[in-house]
Amino acid sequence: MHTWNTFTVHLRQRFGQRVQKIPLDAGASCPNRDGTLSRAGCTFCNAIGSGSGLGLAGMNLPAQWAYWREHFRKSNRASLFLAYLQSFSNTYGPASRLAALLDILRGLPDLAGISVGTRPDCLDAEKLALLAAAPWREKWLELGVQTLNDATLRRINRGHDAAASERAISLAAGTDVQVCAHLMLGLPGEGRDDVLATVRRLNALPVHGVKLHNVYVCQGTALARAHRAGDYSPLSEEAYIDLAVDALLALRPDIIIHRVVADPAPGELVAPEWAARKGDLVRYIQHEYHRRRESASGGKGLAAP
Repeated sequence: MHTWNTFTVHLRQRFGQRVQKIPLDAGASCPNRDGTLSRAGCTFCNAIGSGSGLGLAGMNLPAQWAYWREHFRKSNRASLFLAYLQSFSNTYGPASRLAALLDILRGLPDLAGISVGTRPDCLDAEKLALLAAAPWREKWLELGVQTLNDATLRRINRGHDAAASERAISLAAGTDVQVCAHLMLGLPGEGRDDVLATVRRLNALPVHGVKLHNVYVCQGTALARAHRAGDYSPLSEEAYIDLAVDALLALRPDIIIHRVVADPAPGELVAPEWAARKGDLVRYIQHEYHRRRESASGGKGLAAP
């Protein structure tokens, strides 16, 4: 079935084989949690910062790498891996901290590249230069843009504005560090027009990839409290599928789609229940995407974007 420009295919074309992404928790913090901006955090974020929590449990990066590497070698027959510094904001703090993390990563076996998750307001020229100087062929900056609507950013207590995302993306331009913008669909107060306005602005920026996240309610978050009080309801499954396909069709065709749904950790999901069925949801999105493209072409099919 015809689909979008996927990250899996990008890596296979780049390396000639499957490359498996390994999530790592480097014990990073966040200015929106340590009191620099706020102690409340973003309304959707929980205590493990969208990661595994293994760093908080005391497992160092080489031990996490060994655990996941062995797991994916058995489950997916993978032999080449991408290190994903996932939890919280991994460029937050002094540049020396990021340099030390990169030194640790250099010693990991079967490492093809890196992907560094962070906030737009935690990136500067010095840190970007460290990433650009790193030796791997594949280097990604995973930027928590979420939305380019300033009213929504204030509503979710994000602690930065849309201009911060645009500055961070532009700062990376001209280096070999590729930018993957994370977008959240279903944020409080946002509708289809808001999402597509963000997509249009992203299309005009030097973005190489996009991750789509369905907003789900996590245990221990401000969003969970709002949900219990009846002040927030997540999108229905059907509404998310429609909105995700709207976004995919509106994005520039050269943009690499890293993923189209989020993946709740065991035990953290409050709502909606359909968010736990990642595999089904991906298939539904693929089907609707294919249906719309076929319809637009009069049933003759379209060339791959």
